[in-house]
Amino acid sequence: MKTSPQHSARVPFWLRWLLPVLLVLTWLAIAGVGGPTFGRLDEVSSNDQASFLPASAEATAAQDWQAKFRDSNEVPAVIVIENAEKFTPAQLGEAAALKAELEGLGLGSAVIGPIPSEDGMAVQFIAPIDSSGEVKEAVKELRDTVAEAAPDGMQTFVTGPAGLAADLTSAFAGIDGILLLVALGAVFVILLIVYRSLLLPIAVLLTSVFALCAAILLVFGMAKLGWIQLNGQSQGILSILVIGAATDYALLYVARFREALTHTRNRTEAVLTAWKTSVEPIVASGATVIIALLCLLFSDLNSNKGLGPVAAAGILCSLFAALTLLPALMALLGRAAFWPFRPKLVPEDQREPKLVTGLERQKGIWRATGSLVSRRPRTVWIASVLLLLVASTGILQLKANGVPQTDVILTASNAVDGQDALARHFDAGSGSPAVVVADENKADAVLAEVKAADGVGDAYLLAAGSVPITGAPGTPGDPDVREGKVLINATLNYAADSIEAEDVVKALRADLKTVDASALVGGVTATALDTNTTAQRDLVIIIPVVLVVILFILMLLLRSVLAPVLLVLSVVLSYGAAMGVSALVFNNLLGFPGADATVPLFGFVFLVALGVDYNIFLMSRVREESLKHGTRPGILRGLGVTGGVITSAGVVLAATFAALGIIPIMFLVQLAFIVAFGVLLDTVLVRSLLVPALAYDIGPRIWWPSKLGRPELDSAAQRADEPELEAEGAGLR
Repeated sequence: MKTSPQHSARVPFWLRWLLPVLLVLTWLAIAGVGGPTFGRLDEVSSNDQASFLPASAEATAAQDWQAKFRDSNEVPAVIVIENAEKFTPAQLGEAAALKAELEGLGLGSAVIGPIPSEDGMAVQFIAPIDSSGEVKEAVKELRDTVAEAAPDGMQTFVTGPAGLAADLTSAFAGIDGILLLVALGAVFVILLIVYRSLLLPIAVLLTSVFALCAAILLVFGMAKLGWIQLNGQSQGILSILVIGAATDYALLYVARFREALTHTRNRTEAVLTAWKTSVEPIVASGATVIIALLCLLFSDLNSNKGLGPVAAAGILCSLFAALTLLPALMALLGRAAFWPFRPKLVPEDQREPKLVTGLERQKGIWRATGSLVSRRPRTVWIASVLLLLVASTGILQLKANGVPQTDVILTASNAVDGQDALARHFDAGSGSPAVVVADENKADAVLAEVKAADGVGDAYLLAAGSVPITGAPGTPGDPDVREGKVLINATLNYAADSIEAEDVVKALRADLKTVDASALVGGVTATALDTNTTAQRDLVIIIPVVLVVILFILMLLLRSVLAPVLLVLSVVLSYGAAMGVSALVFNNLLGFPGADATVPLFGFVFLVALGVDYNIFLMSRVREESLKHGTRPGILRGLGVTGGVITSAGVVLAATFAALGIIPIMFLVQLAFIVAFGVLLDTVLVRSLLVPALAYDIGPRIWWPSKLGRPELDSAAQRADEPELEAEGAGLR
């Protein structure tokens, strides 16, 4: 839009002041309500792995039956007291006296124990905790009581499902504050470097924070109504995703706003021009990510289904904030937002130099990049592809078949240490038995089969009056029968969260079907096994759906078939390279025992959706320039104009996701590295070299089958620029 620097159309008061002020006040109201809600997310959040399973999982069906055998919702805490030598009779007497003290805490039903170990160097108690209360606080109370009452010189641990859940909750504690502060701090520093301005970074950060407040309000409402399941992982990802995405969209809008300010003195006119030119790529980008995230609804895992709408709500709020709040702030601030380096008005005859190469007004690294792409396009894209393929070979070393729950927490954990103590002195599966649901008429045969199974230390039929969650038998008597079913508890020789225990469960399920076709095997181990199996199945189902959806959106945006196909292939290749390098880092540098089965899926959804984001920013501008100047000059112009903006956006997004690494949960640390490294790889190599070089090599055919892909039309666009090219542009060809 060309406007004389001396004369701009008069903008009505309502558009110049009233609308921006109303928009800012509206967002302030949203933040005022959404901000305090941030601290209430724990009310609607759960980290119980069993709640993430689909109804079709065998562990879910077993859990439903198990619930019929108990009158309360309790989770067992396993208390271990360990001595360097055998307990003396006096010390055993002190341990026995502890039982009454533990029951006096009133945390749940009767405490079982003390149970001495065979080597006489440890005793254990099993204390059921009412899960309807604060399990974390109950476990802390147990730990304090046991540590104080235990004989001098002995080590005490509270582990089992309750202890591990409490320590997992503590590990997620930083999500509410520390994570957000680190992410915002990193973004602020980057924006200061990019803009060399104080007001503009603050305006962009306000946009991101207000978008997060709106997202929190939306997510809290959905969780409160029972539409979604929220957990610590999705809560942390929501914060990071909103801050990163809102900042990225803001960077694109600000770049267009700054460009518009060089064409007019009227700040409102510049705001509207920037909005018109940035709305399509921002909406297309946001829609791509939202739809890709909603593809997680096809998952069988409830945790994945919950993350899809949670993250999509965050992107939606980021989109609205970038297209409403930020333009309102820019309308009020105008050129002052860029102080002290305010954009200067460019004379009208210097705004659109019609030179064919597209390199004329570019400087520094982007001129050099454009020159390399234009001189040796085929060499550049082939070398880039080969480099990505080599990096992708590392994916063969990725061990994404789940990890023991004791390895999930990366900081010191009393529960993890307690599991080690259990393994040293007791059947490692104590307190977390495998649960078998069998037909009443086949109970004896099923019990015999369970006892004979390799890896099972002990098994018994649940008798009336027993506590079905502890793994310890109650008073001997007739089996407890509910609706024609009985319950068998099987204590395994391996830790409940180990790979060996999962192998025992697999074998049990296969063997028991020959005795009782309706038999079900559940429990902690079975839950972890079914979660991993379902996650791996989701990977095969969701990846093709996401790719098809993204391809369709790109076709609509670019009015082309070939370009979208190549863009999707480029981000898939980039994802493979990121996962390959990540596998090498996890195995050889960080020493992780493996990865959660959902890591490849989450990495794919975020990297592919966000990687396409940057290609949308680039190729939408390339198409705009190609319509004016021809495809090859348009590629170089688009690369030069968007280069700094997209690189800054990539660095911001990588920094925000890297902030997830401060939460000591293996899944989040791995996801942080995968996305941060993958985004940088996509920004620096794929978007800057591979895509432009490939498009430049193909030429106008990249837009096939649209009219823009016709060579004769492309040549006509370039010939229109040639009269002004002769002297200046010839040397750049």
